Amino acid sequence: MASMCSSVSNSSPFLASKPSSSSSCRSKSKLSTIRCAIGEIISEAKVSSSTEPLLLSAVKGEKVERPPVWLMRQAGRYMKSYQLICEKYPSFRERSENVDLVVEISLQPWKVFKPDGVILFSDILTPLPGMNIPFDIVKGKGPIIYDPLRTAEDVSKVREFVPEEFVPYVGEALTTLRAEVKNEAAVLGFVGAPFTLASYVVEGGSSKHFSKIKRMAFSQPEVLHALLQKFTTSMAQYIKYQADHGAQAVQIFDSWATELSPADFEEFSLPYLKQIVDSVKSTHPNLPLILYASGSGGLLERLSLTGVDVVSLDWTVDMAEGRRRLGADVAVQGNVDPGVLFGSKDFITKRINDTVNKAGNHKHILNLGHGIVVGTPGENVAHFFEVAKGIRY
Repeated sequence: MASMCSSVSNSSPFLASKPSSSSSCRSKSKLSTIRCAIGEIISEAKVSSSTEPLLLSAVKGEKVERPPVWLMRQAGRYMKSYQLICEKYPSFRERSENVDLVVEISLQPWKVFKPDGVILFSDILTPLPGMNIPFDIVKGKGPIIYDPLRTAEDVSKVREFVPEEFVPYVGEALTTLRAEVKNEAAVLGFVGAPFTLASYVVEGGSSKHFSKIKRMAFSQPEVLHALLQKFTTSMAQYIKYQADHGAQAVQIFDSWATELSPADFEEFSLPYLKQIVDSVKSTHPNLPLILYASGSGGLLERLSLTGVDVVSLDWTVDMAEGRRRLGADVAVQGNVDPGVLFGSKDFITKRINDTVNKAGNHKHILNLGHGIVVGTPGENVAHFFEVAKGIRY
């Protein structure tokens, strides 16, 4: 059983939110040893003396005073300000493909909670039209792929994604976000992983059993591999494009890869994720890459083989066990159950502290194990950030 590192304490969350306190604490000494309760040294962490965002310092393994915090889907329907925008602009694609709206929505949680990560408001399917795959996102139904890909001929019509040509608004929005946030938080970009994107375009949208993508995988593997390679090349370019326009870290969502058995993950997901990481690191060696796959407990060790800097755990994995299985060199993100935000404030506080205690004070980004759920009380999200920013190692 994995050991738990020393506990954390909470000071006033309102005082803790000042950026200057983070910088001053991180510059006190040059070297710190992280030691678990049982006395085992995990690693040695250099103290950050720069003014870079706390999240980047934590990923590098530098000594930080608290875990950086941001939440998946932190810009969303639980916020009244977002609901008002939805009333005026009911189309998700309009909201996510208009520079001004993307920036405004991305900054909504930043202005209220000051998270340590400000993620671009977008969707993993945004590149599809630029690859000759028409789609839409319909309220109540989710993504709809108008012409699902089922044959080699269908796949042959998929073209390589050129971000500059098809999503210039993404680059403009990221550049604007960097200017707005400065280095008070890290600006985060994101992309979909090849297998997850392939699942959407083969299934025709969301799926419960993934029968169509698995039929292709097991009866026409060469067709699926051809499609996965196109997504791999395109997503590597998309990550680089985001980094060149302001993203300081990029999260890769492989939401559906955990529908694969370990053996099939090694054939249809892992090699393509490794290709993306290798390609990005060849040109952007210092860009942190985060990998998230929901329900990934059975694949944790394989996720780390991709070479990403951070593995984001969902809430079904015990944080201490995840730490043990991934090893000290891999940063972790997560992993509070989003449902906890429906509990009392005391309960939320307890679960936050439990997660941080198990993660230890080295290479941890505090987050949920999935996105904020529709209907989550806004005051509980505020409480999450207040508690998180009040933590001191």
